[in-house]
Parts: sequence; structure tokens; C-alpha cells
Amino acid sequence: MNNLDNIVEEQVRRQVWSQVKVQVWSQFRSQVWSQVRDQVWNKVRSQVRIQVWEQVRNQVEEQVWDQAKETIK
Repeated sequence: MNNLDNIVEEQVRRQVWSQVKVQVWSQFRSQVWSQVRDQVWNKVRSQVRIQVWEQVRNQVEEQVWDQAKETIK
């Protein structure tokens, strides 16, 4: 009977460990993916904001410069 108890206990331990590994890995993967996604999104958003600001600034500078040249004429 003792041997059977050991076998059952080992099987239960393996099943529990298997479930725990799956849950821990799933949670870890979810957290890592969330962090990576946030970092990438922040980087992309920052780059887009910089590029848009550069374009707007350049256009405004060109318009102001053009107006100044017209005023001088």
C-alpha cells in the first residue's frame, strides 16, 4: 500500500507542478509582452511626435520666411 501511495503522490505532484509551470509561464509571458508593447509604443509615439513637430516647425519657418521676403520687397 505504501508503494501505491508513493506512486499516486508522485503523479499528483507532477500534475500540480505541470499546472503551476503553465500558469507561471503564462503570467510571465503576459507581463513581459505588456512591458515590451508599452515600451515599443512609447518609443514609436515619441518618434512620431518629434517628426510631426519638425515638419510643422519647418513649414511655419518657411511661411514666415516667405512672408518676410514678400514684406521686404
